[in-house]
Amino acid sequence: MTKLSIAEQITAAPRRELCSSELTWDPWVHDARPEAPRSPRYGPGASQWDAIPASAPVQTEIPECYRRMPEEELADRIAVAKASLGSRLIILGHHYQRDEIIRWADFRGDSFKLSQLAAARKEADCIVFCGVHFMAESANILAADHQRVILPNLAAGCSMADMADEAQVLACWRQLDEILGRGEDRAAVVPVTYMNSSAALKAFCGERGGVVCTSSNATRVLEWAFMRGERVLFFPDEHLGRNTGVKLGIADDGMVVWDPRRPLGGNSIDALGRARLILWRGWCSVHARFNVAQIAQARRNYPGIHVIVHPECRREVVEAADLEGSTEFILETISSAQPGSQWAVGTEINMVNRLAAEHPDKLIFCLDPVICPCSTMYRIHPAYLAWVLEAFVEGHVLNEIVVPDRVKAAARVALDRMLCLPGQAQPSTARGRGRPRCAT
Repeated sequence: MTKLSIAEQITAAPRRELCSSELTWDPWVHDARPEAPRSPRYGPGASQWDAIPASAPVQTEIPECYRRMPEEELADRIAVAKASLGSRLIILGHHYQRDEIIRWADFRGDSFKLSQLAAARKEADCIVFCGVHFMAESANILAADHQRVILPNLAAGCSMADMADEAQVLACWRQLDEILGRGEDRAAVVPVTYMNSSAALKAFCGERGGVVCTSSNATRVLEWAFMRGERVLFFPDEHLGRNTGVKLGIADDGMVVWDPRRPLGGNSIDALGRARLILWRGWCSVHARFNVAQIAQARRNYPGIHVIVHPECRREVVEAADLEGSTEFILETISSAQPGSQWAVGTEINMVNRLAAEHPDKLIFCLDPVICPCSTMYRIHPAYLAWVLEAFVEGHVLNEIVVPDRVKAAARVALDRMLCLPGQAQPSTARGRGRPRCAT
């Protein structure tokens, strides 16, 4: 059975089934024109109501010929450019991308897995990351010197990553240092950043004895951090941090939320002193849409259904579900499930829709009844992919993502600490370094 892509469903759906009527608009209507600069915006979808920093990248309008090009011609031209570049090109497609982009991906997966796969393909000198900005930064950190990393649409950012910027985290760190000190045998605070953060924050952790985590290894990473410090400062996702803290048995009063807009993050000195886990006030707007009522409705409609959600969901949603885990965990669990099994899924709708199309022997649907994709992933359209690929064929690098060398080196320290944890896969990496340096 052929299943419509989310882009096709958006075109056909009545307004009441969409979180924004602007989802039907072409993504370039949000781009800046030379004669009419505009402020950054996330665009329609799950992040449309989130505040965006004024410093966020803005995509300039792509040439009119690409904007007017029919879908079939865009596909033909992408295919020709891809064939022309051959092994020089790797296209990475995150699970949350639209089907019209995923069809061109050499690899698809979560952000860090994709960056590792690209870095291992040293014959490629062009890495086109169809994801969001922090993912392209991670690819650049791991890539070899000759590899150029391209983001087809510079406006494809991440509202959660933007909720913790370097200046805010530095201000938080200074306040915690004044209150808690540096510690003696163990650090007073160990910083841990989620992969869904800027390169600058990964570097911040690398320079201060901290580490990076993914949604797959957050429990193991926090165990490592607590061996080295009295407390953990976890950013930018409050919900992944809280759900991980619960798994580790941290009591509710041992977890506090740091709101960067309030003095001391909105906490008392005593509360910070008692805290074991200091959670940054940030969230994924895709996963914030899921709630316990949706789970209850799914169980009423389909008694015995399996509910599986991402750990970026709120604690009460994770606790109401049967299973929780990363995008890779969700994909592998459902793919290997018995034919005829039924699954209600709490993660991004493009991924869920694709799972349903690829496994017609199972009932698979998104918990959220409203079509509301990741705003920034949805900014990447085949027109942008055709534009950057054809330019590269002609010798021009558009929308290149470059992390400064100092930031790259410090961020790599934090990533290496994660990769050196027991049980972590350690693929051959770029720059002739092989296995990561297991710094403590």
